[in-house]
Amino acid sequence: MSVVKINVLTVPAEQREVLEKRFAARVSAVEGSDGFEWFELLRPVEGTDQYLVYTRWRDEESFTAWMEGTMKSAHGGAGEGGERPKPAATGSTLWSFEVAQSAGPKGA
Repeated sequence: MSVVKINVLTVPAEQREVLEKRFAARVSAVEGSDGFEWFELLRPVEGTDQYLVYTRWRDEESFTAWMEGTMKSAHGGAGEGGERPKPAATGSTLWSFEVAQSAGPKGA
């Protein structure tokens, strides 16, 4: 069964646009990864300053390989002026799940 990783990012209001632009620029860094199944960046609507970064993987090994390879290089790049940009999030927690049940629209 697939595994789901949800990174919970605490993002101050003034950094939301920065965070979303960075994710948009890096989406290709995960799309071609072996074992990658799905990605969603969930923006908070009310009552919280936490974004959820949802990724789904074929197995734990695929996620670990991505973390140790492509993800590290994507997050280690320099910004303007050759310096690494300041993080947009002020905190991060990783939740891990196994998919126990799944459903989609009928006929899809």
